[in-house]
Amino acid sequence: MDTIKLAEQIIAGKRLGRKDLPLIQEMITAELDGLNAGADRIRSALVGDKVDLCTIINGKSGRCRENCRFCAQSGHYHTACEEHDFLDEETIVAEARANQSEGVDRFSIVDSGYGPRPEDFEKIIHAFTRMHRELQIELCCSLGFLSAEQFRRLHQAGVTSVHCNIETSRRFFPQICTTHTFDDKIANIRRAQAEGLCVCSGGIIGMGETWEDRIDMALTLEELGINSIPVNSLMPIPGTPLQNLPRLTEEDILRTISIFRYINPEADIRLAGGRALMQGNGIRTFTAGASATITGNMLTTSGSTIAMDRKMLTGLGRDVTPDWTLPEEKRTDVKYRYETVYAEKEAANG
Repeated sequence: MDTIKLAEQIIAGKRLGRKDLPLIQEMITAELDGLNAGADRIRSALVGDKVDLCTIINGKSGRCRENCRFCAQSGHYHTACEEHDFLDEETIVAEARANQSEGVDRFSIVDSGYGPRPEDFEKIIHAFTRMHRELQIELCCSLGFLSAEQFRRLHQAGVTSVHCNIETSRRFFPQICTTHTFDDKIANIRRAQAEGLCVCSGGIIGMGETWEDRIDMALTLEELGINSIPVNSLMPIPGTPLQNLPRLTEEDILRTISIFRYINPEADIRLAGGRALMQGNGIRTFTAGASATITGNMLTTSGSTIAMDRKMLTGLGRDVTPDWTLPEEKRTDVKYRYETVYAEKEAANG
């Protein structure tokens, strides 16, 4: 397989879909260095050298009623997960302010559970409204399943991005979770998109899925028009049903990220959980198609800090300047990509 030739065709406008499955499947056994080089060529041409950095804070931890088999926070399993109710606003705002001072593009509140309790949702809205007023950092959330009205209120409070992973392929999803469905995930994403929000959606590899499942997930994300795709590598957690699964090799992770880049050439392919499985916290992924990362002190990205990531990426010649520091005419972030859609929706609603 000539992966460089395919990369050049994609740069010239070719897009891979389900009709191209035989061609995509050749990437599973293609020579890895060439596959990575082609993916990086696509990244350079269609996304550029800007690396989008985002951080999260665990607003509420543990006691989740969902049974996702990979998750330490599920109440169905017995893990060492820290449990706490929703954090106070000062703690959240202080963390966002600190992340802004370190040059992060985007800050997200994460809430465990199917969706936030009504009282917690009001706290979330108040915190976002305050951060939008006092800070410049872009705002994101990962709050589970929300109604169209809740997405509207988050957007009005200053949120521009929403995270909702599809986790895996449609075929494999029932092996991972049975308390909600793959279609529930898709419907939630569609509600967020209908509000004019950017959706960040990806999944986890290394849960026992096949290469065909990974490809199907990448194709589904392309069909949904997802602009930010986090790729997590499973770190098996004691107490969960997946605790005894073997850890992924770095080669598997690099191949997955490259395949995702070929299928989603203009999206941010975001290095997420499981970076500790790779040398140098995943530095090679940024020459294999990755163009963004989650950074900071997180549950599954141990060993990396904002300063370390900025230094690593700068050493690769990447631009880690947050868009919010630039004049409006030079910004490319989601706030300015989606604000026109939101303004049109508001005008239509009177």
